[in-house]
This record gives sequence, structure tokens and C-alpha cells, in this order.
Amino acid sequence: MNKDPFFLGVDGGGTGCRARIEDAAGQVLGQGLAGPAATRLGIEKAWAAIMTASSGALDEAGLEQQDLKHIWAGMALAGLGRKGALDALSNCPHDFAEVVFVNDGMGACLGAHSGQDGAIVIAGTGSVGIGIVGIQELRVGGYGFPISDEGSGAFLGLNTVRAALRAHDGREEKTALLAEVMKKFSDDPMEVVKWMDQASATDYAAFASAVLRHAEQGDPAARQTVQAAAGEIDTLVRALLAQGAPRVSLLGGLASPLEPWLALDVRRRLKPADGDAVSGAILLARRSAQKLKK
Repeated sequence: MNKDPFFLGVDGGGTGCRARIEDAAGQVLGQGLAGPAATRLGIEKAWAAIMTASSGALDEAGLEQQDLKHIWAGMALAGLGRKGALDALSNCPHDFAEVVFVNDGMGACLGAHSGQDGAIVIAGTGSVGIGIVGIQELRVGGYGFPISDEGSGAFLGLNTVRAALRAHDGREEKTALLAEVMKKFSDDPMEVVKWMDQASATDYAAFASAVLRHAEQGDPAARQTVQAAAGEIDTLVRALLAQGAPRVSLLGGLASPLEPWLALDVRRRLKPADGDAVSGAILLARRSAQKLKK
């Protein structure tokens, strides 16, 4: 077979794992999918998902197990910063030529700017700002819900539930959005309290679509909540720019719906992402191979 190197990129997150193989010219040869690969699920489960997705990509590319020695792999994984995670992953047996790891956010940043200096703000269930300027890595926010993750889906949900309770008490106007939220709890604040005791960030973020829908329809409570979220994203972007990031890309499930609500100066500084976290992981793999040649 062709002895030219191949490059594997993996994006392993809390909802799924994606893998892609490219040749030296950058042509995509195969892709694979698997279940969650976040390190919080355990190193064995994360590694199993990584290998399942990678095997799928290998099969689609027409490559076999014996070809792994010609494949340089980059892996962008959620939760890589957890204590002991990197060491444990580095000790997982494999037949790749080399494996390099990076957290999923940094992988997304590398992919968004093709390895050049820049930053990203991720707005999804949670939120975080990540950047690269020279050898310096930037991080703004993203410390976890409810103490952080401002401007996220969870942030939208939390503030909406709070407003719904205030409206139920007569402390503010009961709009269509707030009435809809309370209806989910049978108009009983104690049902909200019961739900709160078990609710996760994902549960709060489930309200985001309703908030955005009502905001588009002019609901004042929804508009106020979305404007507050957009203001938090503005702050993340401006903080990254102030720290030297020359460009910022907005990523995540809330990126498109929130962008029109951002301040004009922030929207002007945003750029579309060149690629995704898999692209960033492949870039790392290519850099690793180049270092060896030197």
C-alpha cells in the first residue's frame, strides 16, 4: 500500500464522538461516529468510543488495522483537563504512528482559524471563550453552571424560570412566555422547586428554544432575557479581543440565533469558522508528523 502518512482527527464530546481520516493532500478518505467520549464517563469508555469512531473512519477509507502505523492521530476531547485524564489516555495501547491530545475547546479554536491566532466563543448548553495568541492560551468564563456559563442555553433557562416565578407572584408582568413556563409545572411553584432539586444545565437549556421563539414574537420578558444573554456573549468576545485575539468565531447551537442580538461592534469582529474540532485535531496530527521529520 501507499506508505504516505494519513491523518486522523477525533472530536470526542459528551454527546458523541466523530472521527475523520485525510491523506497528505487533505482529501477526506473516511469518517466514523460513536457514542460519547468525554473523560467524565471514564477513560475506558472514552477510549472505546474513540476507537469505535476511528474504526468506522478506517473502514470507510478502505484501510486496515495494519495501516495504523502510517496514521498520525490528533484527538480533541471533552474533559481532558480532569486530573489524571491525559496521563491515563496517553497510556492507552494503540498502533498509531503517534497520538496527540488536546481539549475539545482548543481543538475547535485551532480548526476555526486553521491553526492561526484567534479565538472562539462557544454558546450552547454552556458557554466559554477560548483563544490562542502566539504561545499563550486564553480562557474566559466557562467555569460551569450555575456559577458561570453566562449567555448559554442554561443561562436563558435559569433566568426564564426565575422570571416565571416572579410573574406568578405578581412581582412582574406575566407574559406569554412566562405563562407557558409555569404551565409546564401546573402553575405550581412547588413543582418548580421539586424540579429544581434534580435539574441539570441541560434541563434548564431545554427552555432556550421557547425563549428565542417568544423573543422573535416580541414577548418583553423573552426579549429581556435574550438581550441579557447576548450582552454576556458580547462581554466574552470583547474580553478575548482585549487580550490580543485578532479574530473571534462564534460557535455552538446558540451561535446563529444569538448573533443578531449581539452589539454591532462585536458582530463586526466575528468571522466564520474555517473548520471544526476534527479539523483542529487533524492539524495537530499534521504538526506532530512534521516535528518528527525535523
